[in-house]
Amino acid sequence: MAKKKHKKFKNGKRAAARRMEGWNGPYAPQGAGLFGGLSNLLPSRRSEQFLLGAAVGLGVTYVLSDDELRGKLIKSAIKLYAGLAGGIAEVKEQVADIQAEIAAEQSGAA
Repeated sequence: MAKKKHKKFKNGKRAAARRMEGWNGPYAPQGAGLFGGLSNLLPSRRSEQFLLGAAVGLGVTYVLSDDELRGKLIKSAIKLYAGLAGGIAEVKEQVADIQAEIAAEQSGAA
């Protein structure tokens, strides 16, 4: 029965199942404290992604829960949007001026 149980697992899951079976055996961490072996349960890349996600979530939760900070952020975002919109309008005007100059040169040369 044990062999059939292991056949159900694919590549990474089989290794994870073996780690879990050996947790109380010779692979148990020695002197690592209560949470010392938790880093062995997750691959390093996933644990880094989890910690990054937890930090971002903590930051977003803090910002959304603080009314004053949220107001300042919204005001800054509106100012940034207005600045970008004004810059884009200016670029459009410059492009229109250049197109008008090119059209005037082409009609005057012909």
